[in-house]
Amino acid sequence: MATDSRGTVIVSQRGMTLVELLVVIAILASLMALLLPAVQSARESARRVQCLNNLRQLALAGNSHVASQGHFPSNGWGYRWTGEPDRGFGEEQPGGWLYNLLPWLEQDSVRMLGAGLVGGAKRNALLAQRTSVIPLFYCPSRRAPRLYPAPESAFNSADNGLAAKTDYAACNGSRLTNGSANAQCIAEFPNCSGWNRNPFDGITGVLSRVTPAHVRDGLAHTLFAAEKHVSPDLYLSSHGADNNSCFQGNDWDVNRWVGRNLPPLQDLPGYTGQAQFGSAHAISLHAAACDGSVHVVAYGIDPAVWESLGRRNDGGEATW
Repeated sequence: MATDSRGTVIVSQRGMTLVELLVVIAILASLMALLLPAVQSARESARRVQCLNNLRQLALAGNSHVASQGHFPSNGWGYRWTGEPDRGFGEEQPGGWLYNLLPWLEQDSVRMLGAGLVGGAKRNALLAQRTSVIPLFYCPSRRAPRLYPAPESAFNSADNGLAAKTDYAACNGSRLTNGSANAQCIAEFPNCSGWNRNPFDGITGVLSRVTPAHVRDGLAHTLFAAEKHVSPDLYLSSHGADNNSCFQGNDWDVNRWVGRNLPPLQDLPGYTGQAQFGSAHAISLHAAACDGSVHVVAYGIDPAVWESLGRRNDGGEATW
């Protein structure tokens, strides 16, 4: 310790050398590299919890729909139609399953857009419906809840090339369907053309009115809805199974199918399959059964078990 002639301690003011500074920076960088994966893992864990809760709310809304209407939500008239507030909840309703669940998701104001209107005023109101973003319909691991490009239009709505979308799809069963009622169906119903009325063995489909009694395999053993596969390349744009609004009738945008050749699949760049369930999560996706329960399903699930879970009346009691 150094002192001056009066005995006062002299404190050294020596600073850090460049080498010491670089060592400190390197240590901090190493600590950040170790912490970042843990932070990212914690964030993804929180996103997964939110996604699972989204499906739980959809499943419970489905049960409330059954209690009110006597059947699971119908899925409308096909991909060229959006919801009509003046046409109830059954076969006469052109909108799809998510549109029909709105009153039990505290979104009745969206469902009633256009009520009592006609002509251009009605079409503009239904455009406001198609562009009403419901955060509950988006998986936070995939994309933010906002409008996205939607080049597919609806007969009964105005169009601006954008739509609110969904990352969740109802189970249509094992038989792929597509098609849409013709543009005159509002006036001609039920004598409309263009429908694909192929029998379906899932929970919701064209003009569907599936009751709990129709689910012979048991509500707990039957898939109601799950996350849908979308290629990461197309999260912010569109493709054939993600190019319309969340409120449209039966179509690949709002439905997915099961089958031994259609296992659930993690979102893959470059893969544009349009029929499968899947998600942005690693290892597994989330699914909801008809009794309101929610499940974590591994991508490696036995395809035969997955198919059985997606069919309401195949005679099996596949377990999650």
